[in-house]
Amino acid sequence: MKFDAILKVAVGAFALTASFVINAGTSCNMPDSVLLFSYSKADGRSGLRLAWSEDGIVWNSIADPVGPADAAYDFVSSDFGPWGSHKTMFAPRLYKTSDGWIATWYVSDKKETVAYTRSADLINWEPQKYSKKEDSCRLGCCGLRHGEPAGIELGGKRVYGEIIKVPFSLVRNLTGYVKERGSKHRRESELMKDDGNRFAGMSGLTANISLDERKAPYRISDKLIGIFFEDISYAADGGLYAELIQNRDFEYDYSENHKKGWGSSYSWNLSDAAGNRLKMNFSTDNPLHENNPHYLAVSSSARQQRLENTGFDGISVKKGETYDFSMFVRLGNPEDSRKFIVSIITPDGKSVASAKVAAKGSEWQKSAVMLKAKQSVSEARLVLEIPADTRCDIDMVSLFPSNTFNNRKNGLRKDLAQVLADLKPRFVRFPGGCVAHGDGIDNIYDWKGSIGPLESRKPLRNIWNYHQSRGLGYHEYFLFCEDLNAEPLPVLAAGVPCQNSGRSHSGSDSEITSLGQQCGIPMDRMDDYVQDILDLIEYANGPVDSEWGAKRAEAGHPEPFNLKYIGIGNEDMITEVFEERFKYIHDRLKEKHPEIVVIGTVGPFFEGSDYTEGWKFARKENVAMVDEHYYVAPGWYLNNRGYYDSYDRNGPKVYLGEYASHTPDRKNTLEAALSIALYLTDVERNGDVVEMTSYAPLLAKEGHENWRPDMVFFDNDSIRLTPDYHVQKMYGTNSGTVYFPAKASLSEKSEDVSRRFGYSIVKDEESGDVILKVANLLPVTVDVNADLKSLAVCDGEASVSILSGSPAEECTKPYISSVLIEGGVVGFNAGPYSFSVVRIHTAK
Repeated sequence: MKFDAILKVAVGAFALTASFVINAGTSCNMPDSVLLFSYSKADGRSGLRLAWSEDGIVWNSIADPVGPADAAYDFVSSDFGPWGSHKTMFAPRLYKTSDGWIATWYVSDKKETVAYTRSADLINWEPQKYSKKEDSCRLGCCGLRHGEPAGIELGGKRVYGEIIKVPFSLVRNLTGYVKERGSKHRRESELMKDDGNRFAGMSGLTANISLDERKAPYRISDKLIGIFFEDISYAADGGLYAELIQNRDFEYDYSENHKKGWGSSYSWNLSDAAGNRLKMNFSTDNPLHENNPHYLAVSSSARQQRLENTGFDGISVKKGETYDFSMFVRLGNPEDSRKFIVSIITPDGKSVASAKVAAKGSEWQKSAVMLKAKQSVSEARLVLEIPADTRCDIDMVSLFPSNTFNNRKNGLRKDLAQVLADLKPRFVRFPGGCVAHGDGIDNIYDWKGSIGPLESRKPLRNIWNYHQSRGLGYHEYFLFCEDLNAEPLPVLAAGVPCQNSGRSHSGSDSEITSLGQQCGIPMDRMDDYVQDILDLIEYANGPVDSEWGAKRAEAGHPEPFNLKYIGIGNEDMITEVFEERFKYIHDRLKEKHPEIVVIGTVGPFFEGSDYTEGWKFARKENVAMVDEHYYVAPGWYLNNRGYYDSYDRNGPKVYLGEYASHTPDRKNTLEAALSIALYLTDVERNGDVVEMTSYAPLLAKEGHENWRPDMVFFDNDSIRLTPDYHVQKMYGTNSGTVYFPAKASLSEKSEDVSRRFGYSIVKDEESGDVILKVANLLPVTVDVNADLKSLAVCDGEASVSILSGSPAEECTKPYISSVLIEGGVVGFNAGPYSFSVVRIHTAK
C-alpha cells in the first residue's frame, strides 16, 4: 500500500470515529453552522488552538475529553527556530479557501517573520513556509482577509483570537479526531507498572510457533544492525577519542559554552614555583597553523614555572602502561635550547611518571617523550615544568595512551571502542546528526577541516555547546569502520543547517536568516558545496594519483575505504529551501557516482508534514533510501508493531537511523530495552524494506549528558552497559540474512497479550545456524514450543541468551542457558519480562 493511501485510511478512521454525537441526545437540535474561534497562548507557547460556540457566549475547547480540564489541542505548531527560545506562535490567523484552509502567524513577538501553511481539513498540514513580513505575498497570503480580533471567555480566562462561521459537521469531525488522538496517546503511554491490574489473575501461557508454509522465506538485509556515533555528551573528546588533555589546542571559546572560565585557559593553570597562580597570556601572532591560531605565550621568569592540565574530569592512567607526551614549542631566540620536565601527578602532588623533553630554536618544533605510569591513578594531572629564564610559546599539548584500539596512532580509547566492536555493527553512521548539519550555516560540519596533521585541523563549535578538537576526524572514522569490518556511512548537510539553529551566520541580516534553516546555503555557493561532497568520495575511494586519494595515501592509507553510502540531510524540515538544495546535491551525485547509495531524510518524526512530504519527495526524486527517526515511549512500540508491514517494497528502502524508547523518567530501564527487542522482531520481519537501524544516542560521559537515555555510559575508568546495549548486542551477534514467515498460537487471545509477545526466525547463511528470537513483555511465563523441523535443525541442546528481570532495572545483563530440541521442536520457558535468543545448528 502506498503511503498516501495509508494516510487516507488513517484520516478516514478518525473521521469515522468522529461520527459520534456531541452532547448525546441533542443532535437533532444542533445547528447547521457554529462559530469557530482560533487562537494561541498569549506568550506564544502553543500551537493553533480551536474552540466552538453555538451562540458566541458559551465556548467549548476542542480538546481531548479525557485529558486535563484546562487542556487544549494544538492543530498545528510552529516549527521555526530552536527549541526553548522559539517554536512560538503569535497572532495566528485562519482563512477558509475554496479547497481548504490557510493558517498564518508570526514566529516571534517581534512580528518580523510570517509563517504560512495549508490544510484540507485542519488536521493534516503541509510543510511550513516562512518569509519576512514585507515579502509575505511570496507565500500566497497577500491580500487575504481575516476576521476581526475578538476576546472570549474560555476555561475561566480571557483569550484573544479570531472568529469565523463554519459548518457544525467540521467541529464534529475535529472533536472526534482529537478524541481518538487522546485515546491513541493513552494506549501508547502504557507502562509495565500497571501490569498488575492489566493482567490480574493471569497465570502462565503457552505459545506454539510454527513456520507459515503458505509463505516462502525471503532475503532480508545483512546490514540491519549498526551504530550511529555522534559527538554528543562528550562522546568524542574526553570519550572515544583517546586524547587525555582537555583544551590541548587552547582554542576553547566562550561562544561555545558560557560556563565560567570557558576559553583558552579552560582546564589549564600556570603557577610559579611557590604555587601562586599566574596570568596566562595567549597570542595569535605567527601561530602554529592558521586553523589553530591561539597559543600560550610564556614570559621569562627568574624562577621555574609550572603548567598544569586537569584533563577531562581528571586524567586516568594505569600502572605499567605507557603514554606519549608531545607539544609544539617555540623558544625566544634561534640559539636557545631548554629541557622541560613533564610529569603525571596524583591529586596530592606525587609523581607517578616523569621525563625530560628537549626543545630548541625560535621556530615551531614538536617535542615528544614517552612516560610510563608507576601506579594507577584516576584523577591525575599533567604538569610541565618550564625552566627559569625561559621565554617560549606552547601549543598542541598532548598526552596519549600508547595502547589504543587496534594500536592506531591518534586512535581510540581501547575499552570503549571494544565495547562498540562487540556489538558487531554492520555499519557506522558518523559524525553525527545535529553535529553534521550544525547550528547555523557557518557551523555546518566541513569534513576537510577534520583531516590532515592534527595541528592543521580546524576546531569547531559543537552544537551541543562544547568544543570539537576534531582529532577524531573523517580519516579516523574511516579507520574505525575498517577495524570493525563495518560499512562507513558519513552524513552531510543537505545545504541547510539544523532546523533548530539558533546562531546567526556571517550572512545573517534578519530573523529569518538567523534562525532555523536560515534560507540555506545560497544557491550561488552550492557548486562549491557539492564539490566538497564529491571530493569526499574521492578521498574515500579515489586512486592515489587523484588529488584527494593522494591525501588519503599521505595520511597512511593508500588503499581505498570502499565507501558505498552517503547520508544527505538529517531530520530536516521538508521545505522548498531544503528540496531545492537536496535535489541539486542528489542529481550531481547520481550523475558523477551512480554507484553510491544516497540516503535522504523524512524529518524528525514518524508522522506529520515533514514525514509525509519527505516520503513524497523521496519517491519523486527516486532516492534509494530514506532516514527515519523516532524517539517514543515503550507503549508506542507495543502499539505500532505493524508499522512497516504496508510499506511499498518497490519504493525507497528505509534506514531507521535514530530511535530509542523513552520512559517518563528517561532512564535506561529493562522495560525500555524490551520494548525495542519486541519491535525489532517486527523490523526483522520487514528486513526486505528496512535496510539498516541504529539506536541513538550511542555514548554519554557520566555527568556530561546532553540527552537521555543513551546506550553506553562511561567515565574515565569504567563503562556502564545498559539493557539497551545488551539488546543491540543480542541482535548484532545473531543477525540473519533469510527470514522465515511464521505464526504463533497463544493460549490467551486478547490483544493486550498478543501485542506483548513477539518472535522472529532467521537464518545466518554464513554459519548455517537458525536463530529464534522471542520477546515476552508479559508479567507471566510463556511456555514456548517452536516447530522448526522443516529447517533441518539438529536435535540436542542449543544455546539460549536471556535478558530478563524487573522492568525498572537499569543494570540487568543477559545470561547463557540451554534449551532442548527434540524432533525439530524447540521448547523452553520464556520468563516474565524477557528477551531470549536461541541459536540452533542445522544439518548442512
